[in-house]
Amino acid sequence: MALGASPVLVRRMESLFHALFFLIILLYVMSAAWCTATAAAGIKQAASDRAALLSFKSLIDDDPFGALLSWNNGSLHYCRWRGVSCGRRHPNRVTALDLKSLRLTGLVSPAVANLTFIRRIDLSDNMLGGRIPEEFGSLRRLRYLNLSVNSLRGTIPSSLGNCSNLQLLNLRDNKLDGEIPPTLSSLSGLRELMLRQNMLQGTIPSNLTQCQELQVVDLSNNFLTEEIPPELGYLSRLISLTLSYNNLTGAIPATLGNLAQLQNLDLKFNSLSGSIPDSLGNLSSLIYLSFGKNNLSGPMPPSFGSLPSLNMLEIQQNSLTGTIPSTLTNLSSLSQLSLAVNNLHGEIPHFAELPVLSFLDCTSNHLLGTIPISLGRLSSLEYLLLGMNNLTGEIPSSLYNLSSLKSLELFENQLEGTLPSNIGNALPNLQVLSMGINQLGGRIPASLSNASGLNELELLANAFRGTIPPSLGALQSLLWLQLAGNRLEARKPSDWSFITALTNCTSLRALQLQDNLLQGMMPKSIVNLSTSLNYLSLAKNQISGIIPAEIEKFINLTYLDMSVNDFRGTIPIEISHLWQLQYLDLSNNMLSGEIPLTLGNLTRMDKLRLSSNEFEGAIPRTLSSMLMLELLNLSNNRLSGTIPKEVLSISSLANFLDLSHNLLNNSLPLEVGNLINVGELDLSNNKLSGEIPDTIGKCTILEILHLENNLFQGSIPSSISNLRGLKELDLSKNFYSGQIPASLDELPDLRNLNLSFNSFEGRVPMKGVFKNASEVSLIGNPKLCGGIPELHLLKCTSEAFAAKHHSDYKLKII
Repeated sequence: MALGASPVLVRRMESLFHALFFLIILLYVMSAAWCTATAAAGIKQAASDRAALLSFKSLIDDDPFGALLSWNNGSLHYCRWRGVSCGRRHPNRVTALDLKSLRLTGLVSPAVANLTFIRRIDLSDNMLGGRIPEEFGSLRRLRYLNLSVNSLRGTIPSSLGNCSNLQLLNLRDNKLDGEIPPTLSSLSGLRELMLRQNMLQGTIPSNLTQCQELQVVDLSNNFLTEEIPPELGYLSRLISLTLSYNNLTGAIPATLGNLAQLQNLDLKFNSLSGSIPDSLGNLSSLIYLSFGKNNLSGPMPPSFGSLPSLNMLEIQQNSLTGTIPSTLTNLSSLSQLSLAVNNLHGEIPHFAELPVLSFLDCTSNHLLGTIPISLGRLSSLEYLLLGMNNLTGEIPSSLYNLSSLKSLELFENQLEGTLPSNIGNALPNLQVLSMGINQLGGRIPASLSNASGLNELELLANAFRGTIPPSLGALQSLLWLQLAGNRLEARKPSDWSFITALTNCTSLRALQLQDNLLQGMMPKSIVNLSTSLNYLSLAKNQISGIIPAEIEKFINLTYLDMSVNDFRGTIPIEISHLWQLQYLDLSNNMLSGEIPLTLGNLTRMDKLRLSSNEFEGAIPRTLSSMLMLELLNLSNNRLSGTIPKEVLSISSLANFLDLSHNLLNNSLPLEVGNLINVGELDLSNNKLSGEIPDTIGKCTILEILHLENNLFQGSIPSSISNLRGLKELDLSKNFYSGQIPASLDELPDLRNLNLSFNSFEGRVPMKGVFKNASEVSLIGNPKLCGGIPELHLLKCTSEAFAAKHHSDYKLKII
């Protein structure tokens, strides 16, 4: 019998084959369906990315460079649009949006958050406004977010803490406000956090220490307050920490000394107090250290000498005490050292072992002794600033070996000696030479002209003598020439040749020659000086002649002082063309004629002094156009007529108004009450008459009031008691009558009261200023009585008053 398969087995095999065939068909159908679904999803997601980009474009108001012109081009795939990048594994998904520095304006669309594959967004350096979309918090793949240098407002979205892969967050230079979200601590991979130049408030979140990958933190130029969290000292990877220009208080945390990799520590311009932690000497990688403009006190830590990489050390404008640590001479990499404006004392260390030191600033301390000769070995030194100390002796000749020196500032010390005749040859790169307020003498070296880049020469308040060298005219970069307060001479016309030479200095802005021995006629060439000149002072010399009309050429002049000379003639009308003028002093000359009405055109005038001349006529009402005028002095002239009420209505007058020693007459206008900001008012030695207006009580800022030697009469107005800040009151030599107001003894600051030579009568108060005979003068008022014994007045007896009263009563009955 032939062998054959069992019918049952055959049926089972057929069933299995059918099932397998069905399964294959099912898998094929499912695979096709999955591919179709995947393709559909891809198409849908691609459409979503495209829509998100178009939404971004729709909120852009201006695109001056046409950066987005290619967007929405039907023939160009969106992955090829400018600024758009797509992935390799997912070629239709946007992974980067880079549109920096294109001057785009408008808003940032929340639809950008639909770009779920995006890793990088850079919209920096544009003009985008509005808020940062809260929806950005859903971008879990985002690693780089740079929205810096825009005009974004509002708060930083707390949702950004959900961007778990974020490594860089740069929102600097915007207008963001509110607090730094504590949720940023969730960004465990964050390496750079830059939020500077915003309007952020509140405190620095202490939980930022959870971001252990942080390398750069910049929170500067905000309004952050309270203390620096000590926890920041545990960010072990930190390379740069910048917290400058905030309102931070408290001490510098000693824990910052743990940051072994820190290269930059910038805490300047805050309100930090206390001493500098010695632990900062452990920061062996530190390159830049700035604590400038705080309230730090105590000595400088000697441990700073253990910072081998330190290149810049700035601790200026604090309250540091003690001496400059000698250990600083170990800092072989140091190029800049600024210790200015502290309370450091002692001598200047020998910094000769600092081969790359280029900037040394110890200005405004209490340093004493001589300038170390060894400083002359600092061959890289470009800036040596030692002004405003107590340094003595001569300037070491070794300093003139520093041929790289650009700025040498030794002003306000007690240095003596002379400047070497070859200084300009020795220091050819000099740009600033400031030696003012010392005891230097000799002649000004003509060789200074060889320092062709010199832009500031300041030698004021010394004892330099001789003539001013005309060679200074070769300094074509000269901006500031300050030679005031010396013994410089000009006795004959040729001595004035330096003025003609200076006409070559076409950028000259300030010329200070006051308080010297310059004599004779001012050369006509002075009007050919640079039209950039904004400061000209010839005061306190013996210069004669007239003020030239050509002075109108100095169209940028803001300060003009020709006082205390021998100028004659009138004020040229052309001076009224100096529209920028803020300060004009022509006092103490022999000028005559009337004050030009056109002076009122100088609407920026701040201080006007024309006193001690021979001006006559009326005070110009046009002066009331000087709406910024704070000080007006027309005293000691021959001015006549009524005080213009318009002048008394200049609301900006604040320092003082002095019209004394003139021939002004009639009554004092009621408008005197408009001088509500004036601190000193002097109308003495005129011919003013009538009563003091009651409106004087409105001048509540007054501290000094002089009305003596006039023709005033009547009683002292009660409103004068409103002048609570009054320190000095002189009403002497008038015709006042009646009793002295008791309210005068209630003026708390009054220390000088002169009521002499009037017709006051009755009892003298005994409180306030009247308690001290050295502070009050009452002579020439024979009807006064009482007061303290030191005033030597008659007693006010009750019997005398009673007798007088009884006599008057009897007369009435008769």
